[in-house]
Amino acid sequence: MQERIRLITHHGKQIVVVDLSNCSARDVETIVRSVPEYVTTRPLGSVLLLADFTGASFDDEAMRVLKETAVFNKPHVKKSAWVGAESLPEVFQQNIKSFSRREFSKFRNRLEALEWLAAD
Repeated sequence: MQERIRLITHHGKQIVVVDLSNCSARDVETIVRSVPEYVTTRPLGSVLLLADFTGASFDDEAMRVLKETAVFNKPHVKKSAWVGAESLPEVFQQNIKSFSRREFSKFRNRLEALEWLAAD
């Protein structure tokens, strides 16, 4: 599952991509548990993060892990972009935002998200 998290460069900016597309709830949980390994090794307030939820499935445990990881990573994240958020029920999106006290900008596709993340 580690291939689902990778560091890419877009317009000279390094972006952590978390690809949850078409994952089962169990896979979402496993992948999200690995995200801090990539984020917390970076300086505070520096991480640009793109999460792609397209076609992913969620259960209570996957949602719990998403919320906890969002809180844990918060000090390191500068900007977060979500793609495919329609796979994530709106009530869950609001729950993650309020629990983590973070904003997550939503985009129609990865390119739009990458452009926004790379912009100053």
